[in-house]
Amino acid sequence: MKGVLIVNLGSPESPTPKDVKPYLDEFLMDKYVIDVPYLLRALLVRGIILRKRPKESAHAYAKIWWDEGSPLVVLSERMQKKVQTLVNVPVTLAMRYGSMTIEKGLQELHDKGVSEVMLFPLYPQYAMASTLTILVKAEEIRKKKFPQMTFTNVTAFYNKPDYIKNLADSIQKHLAAFPYDHLLFSYHGIPERHIRKTDVTKSHCKIDGSCCNTPSPAHDFCYRHQCYETTKQVVKLLGLTEDKYSLTFQSRLAGDKWLEPYTDIEIDKMPAKGIKNLAVVTPAFVSDCLETLEEIAMRAREDFEKNGGENFLAVPCLNDDDQWCQTVGNWINDWAE
Repeated sequence: MKGVLIVNLGSPESPTPKDVKPYLDEFLMDKYVIDVPYLLRALLVRGIILRKRPKESAHAYAKIWWDEGSPLVVLSERMQKKVQTLVNVPVTLAMRYGSMTIEKGLQELHDKGVSEVMLFPLYPQYAMASTLTILVKAEEIRKKKFPQMTFTNVTAFYNKPDYIKNLADSIQKHLAAFPYDHLLFSYHGIPERHIRKTDVTKSHCKIDGSCCNTPSPAHDFCYRHQCYETTKQVVKLLGLTEDKYSLTFQSRLAGDKWLEPYTDIEIDKMPAKGIKNLAVVTPAFVSDCLETLEEIAMRAREDFEKNGGENFLAVPCLNDDDQWCQTVGNWINDWAE
């Protein structure tokens, strides 16, 4: 019997330092997130970051928390329920971090008699700290707990025509009533070294402005290329000229060089360039979360207005959009036939 496990990032149980701390510990101690030797990672995370970050992050989570719980979890659950009505195989939701574990999701499918699993990371673009860590963790659990199961992994869908159309249609719908000067595509940042580590050719990715446009097998696993490609295809459907949009990367950590340009720095400059009405879309996420609701819709808006901007629109993620859920349902049905 076939079944589907949809996996998103995860969330603390509540917006309190007590619950945020173990969540951040699990997340930041993941070797695919902070990819340094264990002892150095433990020193950095448990000796430095977790001394201050839980309180700061809890404050940020509290600003976006819903009565039903974490927005990312609630929106992912709504999507899963809609998709379930569109397919004839069981669809379960899990999170890479937190209490909604991948093991629980696989156990739920196992209890329903599922032996063939479509493993579906909810990330359009491939990255070590998102897609890869889900695939590795799921495989570890499968080998240990569910050896009779088989996986079909959903690859990055950054350029699939139906996903691109869903994204473009959603953006267009939200821009219809907003007289914007500029549309900013803000993707989650990653360290540049992650790009080089995932380069299967070991030589193509130079992050020099040309490698992302030069065909290569490396592009199947290159987050930077896939971000630019998503943007290029959406922009084409929207019919935007080059002066009407740009691409940046958000959420960097101090210390290493991360992908540039940086969202916060570019947004701060925009009012002085005559951009008074800014719309921001975040296509690295399919579900709204801390990075979209607090970092962009709150902090970036505040910075934009402080620097002379007048109107700011944070375009929602696809979330449980009907067209998007139908697309996911179609992918599942094609696989399950």
